[in-house]
Amino acid sequence: MSGGGRHRRRIRIALPVAAAGVAAAVAATLLSSSAGAATALPRPTVKPATSAPTLAELERRVAGAVAGDDTAGRTGKQSLSTSSDSPTVDAKIIGGTTTGITSAPWMAQLWYYDDRGTTAETDDIGFFCGGAVVAPTKILTAAHCVKNYDWHANGAIVTGTAQLPTTDSAGNTDLHGGTVTGVWRQWNHPSYSASTIDNDIAVLTLPNPVRATPIRMTTSGDTASYAAGTGAKIYGWGRTSSTSDDVSDTLKTATLPIQSDSTCAGYYGADFVKGHMVCAGKPATGSDAGTTSACNGDSGGPLVVNNRIVGVVSWGVQDCVAKGAYSVFAKASTYVGATYPRVDDTNISGDHKADLWVRESSTRTGYSKDSKGTGFAARESWGDWTGVNVVLQTDLDRDGYEDLVYRVASTGDVYWTHYVHSSGSWSTKQIADNWKTRTRIVVPGDVNGDYLPDLLSVDSGGYLWLYPGKGNGTFASRVKVSSGWNQYNSVRGHGDFTGDGKADLIARSKSNSYVYLYKGTGKSGTGAFSSRIKVRTWSGYNAFDAVGDITGDGKADFLARTSGGTLYLYKGTGKATSEIFATRISVGTGFQRYDLWG
Repeated sequence: MSGGGRHRRRIRIALPVAAAGVAAAVAATLLSSSAGAATALPRPTVKPATSAPTLAELERRVAGAVAGDDTAGRTGKQSLSTSSDSPTVDAKIIGGTTTGITSAPWMAQLWYYDDRGTTAETDDIGFFCGGAVVAPTKILTAAHCVKNYDWHANGAIVTGTAQLPTTDSAGNTDLHGGTVTGVWRQWNHPSYSASTIDNDIAVLTLPNPVRATPIRMTTSGDTASYAAGTGAKIYGWGRTSSTSDDVSDTLKTATLPIQSDSTCAGYYGADFVKGHMVCAGKPATGSDAGTTSACNGDSGGPLVVNNRIVGVVSWGVQDCVAKGAYSVFAKASTYVGATYPRVDDTNISGDHKADLWVRESSTRTGYSKDSKGTGFAARESWGDWTGVNVVLQTDLDRDGYEDLVYRVASTGDVYWTHYVHSSGSWSTKQIADNWKTRTRIVVPGDVNGDYLPDLLSVDSGGYLWLYPGKGNGTFASRVKVSSGWNQYNSVRGHGDFTGDGKADLIARSKSNSYVYLYKGTGKSGTGAFSSRIKVRTWSGYNAFDAVGDITGDGKADFLARTSGGTLYLYKGTGKATSEIFATRISVGTGFQRYDLWG
């Protein structure tokens, strides 16, 4: 490689190793503690994560990955393993310093080991990537660490420790105080390109919540964090020197200055995709001395500004220190819209496509219908749901399992029912008292920008109230948003309709069937939503639903039913204009039989 770095070989930077009722004075308010619930309604058997691996199996995977010498995103092996006779170097992200897990409690280690089902070791695949906990069951990482790998069958995630695992001569694995879990499901950006390493973003969903404190991604409108010269921190366990394949046993961090797009493109040319990537660091010197850089093993780890993820470690030059080179990251602000549905998903079957919950009016039987992307599968019974007049799909405790919020018609009381994975059963809790006069209840996701699912309601006076969620089925004190909401005969929302990573609302006027978009701002109170934008005129429909990303493409979708019972899917486009939805697609007839929608 020449000193000027003009003949560069792009590499993925992946590790080469291994009820009591409330008092009258506060009636009709939201409850913040458990209350006596009504008779529990039927619940289905939850199946998706029942095949979670044992601790012994997870430790076997970790040990296998530690002994591996593969690089994520490559099919062939390269001689980059950490051997005991490698030269001893000062352990660091090149140019960085040691840090503890308390300074980065959201850091995650992603270990992958596939022995390919053979007795030979030559075909084994074992590698490591970094990642960040962005919700209790969600790990943000790089697509090249995920695409074409079966993480459910072969992956193990370690959180809560700054140390890499070690194994002794007897094969016992020491996690050094960390916790290991399997992977339930995986998602990578659908447009990820292995050849260009573009759209290099992915999310792993865990079968159980971890205790690690999550960190948020930045917002789509964030420009300040990307201003040239802004100090950004990287974290990882990657290679410690350009001349050794050793990695760091302890978490390291370094501060890199953000570089302008023109600077990055000036060095990398067409390899650097403006808007999709960001580069950081001072120009490498050509050696370890004077260079501060991410390196192999840091892949998937976060680039952080003001305690928000602004980038994900993606790629760089061979050996990380070629003269003039910079570390390259997937630009988080561009991909927050695509990842939002993966972090706050409403999904019964666990396949990244939002499913539909309905109730048949004649029998009062509830049903779930699994999304197939452009339609729904045969319905599955949830039993008798008599006496309920509102049912909403959500995930208030952010455990990756869908919850339901429902209102009892006779009392107006509102309940939250959720699956408890530790016991394999459902739990029901009252969350609001006497909401008979509430004209609308909505569970759109995270409204105020804290990554915790919130709840909205419209009272009899037309005021919209925000109830900030705490991530455990309880809520902070309500905040008034605005008035005039009883002019609408439908207010729906679940997720992000505009691709900016913020929860939005769709409302239809009673008087003229105009459909309005209320863009979420990520704020609370009167600033929670921008001024409405007219996006459609929808007459001829008598029911609507928003359950999230039905197609699995990272954009929130919408459902509308005609009086004749035909249900149409309006695929989201991510545009905040009249083109907010694509041309409608019929997903079935006979839907007039249903009187409640999730």
